[in-house]
Amino acid sequence: TLESRNESLALTLSRQAGGVSTLLDRRQAEQLVYTAAETIPGIQQQMEQTENQISLLLGQNPGDIPRGRGLTQQDLPPDVPAGLTSALLERRPDIRAAEQNLVAANAEIGVARAAYFPQVTLSGALGGASTQLSSLFSGPNSTWSLVPQVAQPIFTAGRLKSGVQFAQAERERELVQYEKTIQTAFTEVSNALIAHQRVRESREQQQALVDALGDRVRLAYLRYRGGVDTQLNALDADRDLFQAQLDLAQIRLQELLTVVQLYKALGGGWQ
Repeated sequence: TLESRNESLALTLSRQAGGVSTLLDRRQAEQLVYTAAETIPGIQQQMEQTENQISLLLGQNPGDIPRGRGLTQQDLPPDVPAGLTSALLERRPDIRAAEQNLVAANAEIGVARAAYFPQVTLSGALGGASTQLSSLFSGPNSTWSLVPQVAQPIFTAGRLKSGVQFAQAERERELVQYEKTIQTAFTEVSNALIAHQRVRESREQQQALVDALGDRVRLAYLRYRGGVDTQLNALDADRDLFQAQLDLAQIRLQELLTVVQLYKALGGGWQ
């Protein structure tokens, strides 16, 4: 964008030298150049600080990170496949930890899963939250009952061998924590799927806006060079395109972050 604005300024200077453009036209063109140039140091600062953070995570000294394509040239995130099973959540570290706590309390994990772990489809046809997943948080199923829906006892050795109330309370606490952990996992997946779908829709609309504004800029400068329209209209179109491109870059970043959020919520992606 800075390059295109410098080209517009050069055109304005040429037209001013020929007596076609005014000093006001020149100042307006310079304003757009300076506006675009002013944003660059802030973006470079963010990039360099992010590179330092990455180096720190890698155990390396602060420095440049090899860069590939720019954000707008990156491949779009993969579509979320429909029909993801809730069994994927069993990989989550928090759920595994909660299950191990149940094991320590003499619980039958298979029975506990059957009682408290919903077996549903997570994703719908368009990559959003499925109807089954959404129904867990609405209507009569808005919360999971603390009463297991199985006849087989979840706890075995501890309850059969001891009637100590403290031990029983510990078991019940671990069971409640297990259910809470599962509810948290399903909520995070639902939120991640919703965010991914909505941000993707926003990116598609913003891309359409950028395309339309790009064509508007092209036509505006054609009219300006042909003497049909004023430079002000061309500069206004250029300014609108610049802001739309910045917004698109931010939305693309948000879309990538929603994929990261979904991977984390699923406990490691959907493969």
